[in-house]
Amino acid sequence: MSVVTLRRSRAGAPRPPAGLTLAVLGIVLIAAMALAMTVGAAGIPLSRLPAALGLSGAAADPITTRDQLVLWSIRMPRILTAAIVGSLLAAAGALMQGLFRNPLADPALVGVASGGAFGAAASIVFLEHVLGPHLRGLQDYLLAFAAFGGSLVTTIVLYRIASRSGRTSIALFLLAGLAIAAIANAGLGVLVFVADDRQLRDITFWMLGSLSGANWAKTASTATVLLIALLVLQRIAGRLDLLVLGETEAFHSGVDVERLKRISIILVSAMAGVAVAVTGVVGFVGIVVPHLLRLVIGPSHRLLLPASACLGAVMLVVADTVARTIVAPAEMPIGILTAAIGAPFFLAILLRQRKLVGP
Repeated sequence: MSVVTLRRSRAGAPRPPAGLTLAVLGIVLIAAMALAMTVGAAGIPLSRLPAALGLSGAAADPITTRDQLVLWSIRMPRILTAAIVGSLLAAAGALMQGLFRNPLADPALVGVASGGAFGAAASIVFLEHVLGPHLRGLQDYLLAFAAFGGSLVTTIVLYRIASRSGRTSIALFLLAGLAIAAIANAGLGVLVFVADDRQLRDITFWMLGSLSGANWAKTASTATVLLIALLVLQRIAGRLDLLVLGETEAFHSGVDVERLKRISIILVSAMAGVAVAVTGVVGFVGIVVPHLLRLVIGPSHRLLLPASACLGAVMLVVADTVARTIVAPAEMPIGILTAAIGAPFFLAILLRQRKLVGP
């Protein structure tokens, strides 16, 4: 069967309704979050969960008070942050794949997240000396801007290298991404060398990925970025569908291609940068989730983008739940789990692409 025939057969296959798809993903997300609430070093059985959430209306006893303290002070912000970051990474991956017209695009795989991590690490090492001890509280805010700046620079460089005459070379794309990631990692190595013990611990956090530092302030800031990103993504979804056909076709269909590129680059950088600033480098979410959904719901970005956000949230909530329980009472970095799951999936995509292209 040829590639064209295969694509036609997939295009003709029945797709589930958009509303049903999003509803199912929403239910799965709620179930994953409810399960995550009950699991941890201080377990909260399902029978006590309504009281811990304040839904039972009964007077609080000592056990309920403890459950509420654990749930609202530690577990709930962590779960919500995991869901938001997963949504950001998966939606950024879907957007990047549409922008490059390449199913192998992923902010972490091609160095965008590494650039953000380098920016965050540079702010950890140098900003404290610049700001001084009295303004140290600003470092958390400036760290997010530094991660965004690192992601923005790497995204722009990658796009200019990999794209030429409206086409993207897969081999050049991957090699450029690997080179950018290597440069960013080299910079991280230099920062690790000059950092003190406390800064070294913080940098290690960004490199491995963790949600242990989640709090309500980070949840609120990331939720704001996600809301704005989703609103913009829905406005450009139709133009992304036309861009997938080629820049010439999109231009003749009335799309301002260069403006769409700029918006997409800024969005990818913002989403990846904010995710890195909160959790560090968490790889493969942006490649696994959109690719799975394309097989099920098709390539239309109007459904693919919000569905990717939902499934990405599910994936990271589940991964974080496993990370904080599999080696309890210690905690495994979440980046290790996502890499262990995503790397074999990435290899499977490469093998599938080789079969479709042929010898």
